[in-house]
Amino acid sequence: MSISSVIKSIQDIMRKDAGIDGDAQRLGQMSWLLFLKVFDAQEEELELELDNYKAPIPEQYLWRNWAENAEGITGETLLDFVNDELFPHLKTLTAPIDLNPRGYVAKAAFSDAFNYMKNGTLLRQVINKLNEIDFTDSQERHLFGDIYEQILKDLQSAGNAGEFYTPRAITKFIVEVINPKLGEAIIDPACGTGGFLSCSFDHVKNNYVKSASDHQTLQKQIHGVEKKQLPHLLCTTNMMLHGIEVPVQVKHGNTLNKPLSNWDEQYDVIVTNPPFGGTEEDGIEKNFPTEFRTRETADLFLQLIIEVLAAPQGDKNGGRAAVVLPDGTLFGEGVKTKIKKLLTEECNLHTIVRLPNGVFNPYTGIKTNILFFTKGTPTKDVWFYEHPYPAGVKNYNKTKPMKFEEFTTELDWWGNEADGFASRVETNQAWKVSIDDIIKRNFNLDIKNPYQGEVLSHDPQELLTDFAKQQADIQGLRNQLKGILSAALSNKEANSESGAK
Repeated sequence: MSISSVIKSIQDIMRKDAGIDGDAQRLGQMSWLLFLKVFDAQEEELELELDNYKAPIPEQYLWRNWAENAEGITGETLLDFVNDELFPHLKTLTAPIDLNPRGYVAKAAFSDAFNYMKNGTLLRQVINKLNEIDFTDSQERHLFGDIYEQILKDLQSAGNAGEFYTPRAITKFIVEVINPKLGEAIIDPACGTGGFLSCSFDHVKNNYVKSASDHQTLQKQIHGVEKKQLPHLLCTTNMMLHGIEVPVQVKHGNTLNKPLSNWDEQYDVIVTNPPFGGTEEDGIEKNFPTEFRTRETADLFLQLIIEVLAAPQGDKNGGRAAVVLPDGTLFGEGVKTKIKKLLTEECNLHTIVRLPNGVFNPYTGIKTNILFFTKGTPTKDVWFYEHPYPAGVKNYNKTKPMKFEEFTTELDWWGNEADGFASRVETNQAWKVSIDDIIKRNFNLDIKNPYQGEVLSHDPQELLTDFAKQQADIQGLRNQLKGILSAALSNKEANSESGAK
């Protein structure tokens, strides 16, 4: 039976359980089961490799000792074991990160996990189905990608849970262009299920790892933070399956909780799609300088990224980043203008790829962009590249998502930052704007393609975005007129007083 068939069978079994209410709970249930199975598969390998091997969690909680036997505990006995022993012990496990890092990973994975299933017989059936996949087999482990993609597709239709999904075509394109290298500190500060991290890991492994020592270096250079429990658990499992034995650098928490002035860490590569369209909880904005305070999540992440990118040192270039951001960041005013000014002063914002509508369907129709920048040199010119739909496509959807092959033209055009992208030429899709023109526009980066005529859109989200921009322009004009009138009235009063004297 194929892995996709196994997963479908598991989904069908879970739907019969009274405790599973919707996609999010089903995914949460599958995630902790997958984690324990993958964790144990990795333990079996470590036990063979290490002379002084010691299990990082009590042996009775290793998958092989309670779940592997198809005729093992089931029904109420299984439920009692999971609810009264397995979960309480793993949640309260004593596992210092320095003395028992893999135990620490297991404890972190279970910190907010929950067993939703109420029927022990159905739970046994799910476990038996998972046992049809052998994660100690390199070929089947490689096929975890099939499970992962299926889970991600499910996340898309799981309501708010889909907010941490980034199409694989975009992550692969970004990593290809950024080209992370062996030994570089790589982070995704809003890593979700780990798409950018796993893609970066594979890129470095396939292009730069030549020895066992290199592989150890690679394991330590991947970092991530995720706020929500379910994607964090999936990310941790994903990292283990990619060969990271101790993914302690993938942390469960809110990156924005830490005051910006307290960040000492510096990163060579940042690749991320931070949450946008939402606001942070009260008080988070106080972690940022007064003039840059906002509760808009994407704006806070952009400030953080600028701060923690490594500055140039000697012959070493500054850190480089690629960030997915909404159109609102490009045309927004107020604090957004200040952040964009900061970005262009501290970094070389060399390229903005403008993505077409529907890339993040079905859970948002907001138009998005990828900003590419490098720390340490002020921006002189910004190249824009408008990514077109492929021939015959008018919009993306779940059955027809964006494909990596669509980026072939961009990759051929891209060039080399070391020579200032000397090979780049303007085309029907690409154009260059000087920083002087951007300053004249008050850092409005929503610059239309000069080689394309006006295209009428009937998309509700685009119309709402255009309306918001028009309202912002009108308000700006009103403020200007108020300033002119106020100045005129002040001068008139001053002249009147002067005449009276």
